[in-house]
Amino acid sequence: MRSERMLMEQINYNLLYRWFVELSMDASVWHSTGFTHNRDRLLQADVARAFLQGLLALKQVKRLLSSEHFSVDGTLIDAWCSMKSFVPKNKGDEPPAPPAGRNAERDFRGETRSNETHASTTGPDARLYRKSQGQPAGLCYMGHVLMENRNDLVLDSTLPDACFPAIYRIAGTLAGFAHATGTAERDATLTMLDRRTSRQRITLGADKAYDVADFMGELSTRKVTPHIAINGTVYKTGTRRKSAIDGRTTRHPGYEISLRCRKRIKEVFGWEKASAGLSKFKVKSQKKADAVFTFFAAAFNLVRLPNLLSQQPA
Repeated sequence: MRSERMLMEQINYNLLYRWFVELSMDASVWHSTGFTHNRDRLLQADVARAFLQGLLALKQVKRLLSSEHFSVDGTLIDAWCSMKSFVPKNKGDEPPAPPAGRNAERDFRGETRSNETHASTTGPDARLYRKSQGQPAGLCYMGHVLMENRNDLVLDSTLPDACFPAIYRIAGTLAGFAHATGTAERDATLTMLDRRTSRQRITLGADKAYDVADFMGELSTRKVTPHIAINGTVYKTGTRRKSAIDGRTTRHPGYEISLRCRKRIKEVFGWEKASAGLSKFKVKSQKKADAVFTFFAAAFNLVRLPNLLSQQPA
């Protein structure tokens, strides 16, 4: 449910909701504004992150976690706004107002749009992004997860303020590709690593999007060994891209193990989108979306923990 008003509407006539909140049949439903104010207080206190960290701090859960080997990755989640709301910031070429009772029509063909010149009127924190060449661009948020490799439990999550800057031309050529100047994935990874309390040396598995020399230097200062997939892209000139991962890292058997383990982080995103229903955010601000994403990460752990704890000796 995407609003407190809709929640109150459901509680008003749905008997299961009334039973869950222990509300009698003839009792009046609360006012939605009370929940709105309470949600703002929860966001200010960062309850979602405190809940996730409190879950991981439990004694029976803590012994399931790896303290040396981790993986990181990000995923795109659609924002609760339409591409029609992505208009120029200067408001210079707004489309004409639609007739009464009709949705606005917009022809995007041949129009160049970017996050620097355009913004959504209904979801200003969302960013235009496309996953790869040949894929459509859309307004979305990018969520990142830090996972430990022993039992694939989520240790941290974050939703940065902005996705990669993308420039997209409708029915034309790509004016600028997101990976060329984007650092959102790597910046989010450093943020999550800095929130760790331990400073012992660890390994970090990731895909080839993290194979950047500057990022390797940042990991070195944080005592992190980069078990990152090699980005050996072959350019149009026939030359191969130089990787920042050298033989001192790839020669160890742990490197191959980390590359296999880091793929399991996709299960977190798959569960959140397919099973838990987080294919699209039902909130519109970045701060609210960050809290929702963190709660879903904690829920993923809660789903896995019963089976993991049952396999532990008494």
